[in-house]
Amino acid sequence: MRWIGGRCDSVRLSLFLTHNIGNMKKTILSLVIMLLGLYSESFASDLLWYRQPATKWMQALPIGNGRLGGMIYGGTGEERIALDESTLWSGQPNTDQDKPFGRARLDSLRQMYFDGKVKEGNDLAWNTLNGNQTSFGTHLPLGDLVVTFPGIDKSKVTNYRRQLDLSTAIATTSFRHRGVTYTREAFSSNPDEVLVYRFTADKRGKISFSLALNIENNLPTECKVQSAKYKVNEKADEAQPPLNFELYTLNFNGQALFPMHGPGGVHFAGKVAVKAQSGKVLVKDGQLTVSGADEALLIIDLRTDFERPRYHEELEREVADALSTSYTTLRNRHISDYAPLYNRVSLTLGNEESELPTDERQHMADKGQVDPAFDALFFQMGRYLTIASSRPNSPLPIALQGFFNDNKACTMPWTNDYHLDINTQQNYWATGVGNLSDCDAPLFRWIASLVGPGEKTAKTIYGCKGWTAHTTANVWGYTAPSSCIAWGLHPTAASWIASQLWTHYEYTQDREFLRNVAYPLLKGNAEFLLDYMTIDPRTGYLVTGPSISPENAFAIDGQHISASMMPTCDRTFVYEILNATLQSAQILGVDSSLADSLARAIALLPDYRIGRDRGIMEWSEDWDQPNANHRHTSHLMGFWPYGQITLQHHPRLSAAVRRTFDLRLSADGWEDTEWSRANAIGVYARLADAEEAYRSVKTLEGYLSRENLMTVSPGGIAGAENDIYAFDGNPAGTAGMAEMLLQTQNGALQLLPALPEAWSEGHFRGLRIRGGGEVCATWKGGRLLSASLTATADNVFAIEVPHYGHFTASLDGQPILQRDGLWQVTLKKGQALLITGN
Repeated sequence: MRWIGGRCDSVRLSLFLTHNIGNMKKTILSLVIMLLGLYSESFASDLLWYRQPATKWMQALPIGNGRLGGMIYGGTGEERIALDESTLWSGQPNTDQDKPFGRARLDSLRQMYFDGKVKEGNDLAWNTLNGNQTSFGTHLPLGDLVVTFPGIDKSKVTNYRRQLDLSTAIATTSFRHRGVTYTREAFSSNPDEVLVYRFTADKRGKISFSLALNIENNLPTECKVQSAKYKVNEKADEAQPPLNFELYTLNFNGQALFPMHGPGGVHFAGKVAVKAQSGKVLVKDGQLTVSGADEALLIIDLRTDFERPRYHEELEREVADALSTSYTTLRNRHISDYAPLYNRVSLTLGNEESELPTDERQHMADKGQVDPAFDALFFQMGRYLTIASSRPNSPLPIALQGFFNDNKACTMPWTNDYHLDINTQQNYWATGVGNLSDCDAPLFRWIASLVGPGEKTAKTIYGCKGWTAHTTANVWGYTAPSSCIAWGLHPTAASWIASQLWTHYEYTQDREFLRNVAYPLLKGNAEFLLDYMTIDPRTGYLVTGPSISPENAFAIDGQHISASMMPTCDRTFVYEILNATLQSAQILGVDSSLADSLARAIALLPDYRIGRDRGIMEWSEDWDQPNANHRHTSHLMGFWPYGQITLQHHPRLSAAVRRTFDLRLSADGWEDTEWSRANAIGVYARLADAEEAYRSVKTLEGYLSRENLMTVSPGGIAGAENDIYAFDGNPAGTAGMAEMLLQTQNGALQLLPALPEAWSEGHFRGLRIRGGGEVCATWKGGRLLSASLTATADNVFAIEVPHYGHFTASLDGQPILQRDGLWQVTLKKGQALLITGN
């Protein structure tokens, strides 16, 4: 239980008091009611908890500091920690990734399409416009640290409980065994750069265990136990002088070689240090063993040479520093670093908290059971995993599985890489609205790393300036098409991922970021697009191509064809980049001639069109669609998550979006994956269909998630024989759920635009909107009671007046008049608009 009212609620209270000062009794009564509401929110659970240990990876609990992480199983007689580090990659840079093609051949190929020779053009593209992925690589898991407790008989264990507290990012296991209560606590610290695991008991001398390391994928590794002297201060927080201790450590070195995806791989080194209170630490049969200790502490770190030539020194320093620090200090520093991020947002959906453990609630969700508090927990899990996987100081952004790696995706042909045809984008969908924009930083550094190789790709393959990248990317600068154009010939994938830069600016209004980070990257990709696109002589439109609509195909005379000129998704991503670059140039007051070129190009883009099935056309022609059940709907991205098509301003196109999505989801054998279902939440929220959006929420947190609330890509899709963990469903699900609570795509804030019956009452605090604002809202009976909008940057805001009841808006105690169903107000950073209803 904790107080989580925060700034948004304190602003709301102060404005409330100012507005009602004329009637003190009513004010006091309302204040008491509001405080009770805030206090009841403190009971909202942030816990995943279970009555038994995990027996498989998708039941274990994830902890991570943005670089180093582990899956905690919570075993009694044997504990397992599946260790991961974000830079543990196989592969190596490939200077021959681009197969030369050039502008002249590109022009000739395009002419084939313009002449109606679509099949012939596709055949030529199939054989010539693919890349060379000979050393592509993949992210790999390290393996399991196994801790064996010889004196514990699991059949004698009682009062077992394991949990993950999302508010502190601490995993805890506790149980009773033969009159002794054992407690184990684990966390991965960002400030101290180590994973910490503490074992305690309520009686002295009861901690005994041995350590072993099981390396995955036969990585060549040397592992040994050694003794070293460390300066350890057991009471560092009390300023006691350090003492010299001789400690044993389990040390390992190796290389991430995984030939399935080509030669090469990072070198790595790791260390597991044991600090025991009383008892003995010794080496027995090549294993590190502790016996008869009062308590014990594991300090774990893993480093690679990925852009860190002195990784051995960093490893030694981080472990030594952690060992010289008391557990209390390590724990407090961890919470002080993590909790302010997580606690920026709270969400309560109803007041009833279940007494059931999380796995039972997840199984009930899979059966369609309505559990609003579980929905709120799932929402926060998406934010938790984002923080665990991507911090401002993380060396890499979130890959397909983040760095929590179940060792399945890396063994697939598509690897645990960066998929730029929706997956990597979805990994960051929750950062803006979820008040975690600072977690975007590793993504933007990685995008910047693509520019050099992307310029070479643009020149070698297309004869163009600027930079681009295609569907599959890695940490080695791979920007060429994939080995097969069916999924790889997607040059606007770079535009799709680069659009995250503009989204970040929309939420933060950070002009220094726009000037120094976003604009140079946007400009480089916009220059590619301007040089790459050509006028279609048949229509006069400016078009891309040949390129694909990700992973889908159309049919001509029964032949499945991937590549065409200007698939609809290209129109969406081209517009996003050209418009973002144009607006950026205008905001910064630079590059006026480029801005003019961008404006002219935007005016020449084709319109969205409706096909004979009354849905949005996926390609420039209304070709047959042999894959009616296909999971990808990239041609609808202009509706969600972008706002090129909106329900208010484009009702006919919005109806076509609805038709397209309904046809896909109702098709026989619909490819229901974690990311496509998360996408459905946002689509139906934008369509203001609250109940359909909620059905997708239930499907995502039920069928497409597992007991630890982490999402899966189900077996049978994309060549997978078994379910595979995939990161994207969690943050994209969170983003879609947020879209049910507030929207801004029409230029005005809509509160509770797609509120399902199951969420008839609730409260949220801290969600962010485009334009630089932070929103709180409380509702009951499906109707808004009160809300506040606090500016995080100077700006003009518009808020839609709810169509029911009577509402007033005030700023600094002064009423704001509504006009045409809107409140429009200029707010300075820190000012708050208060909305109250009767």
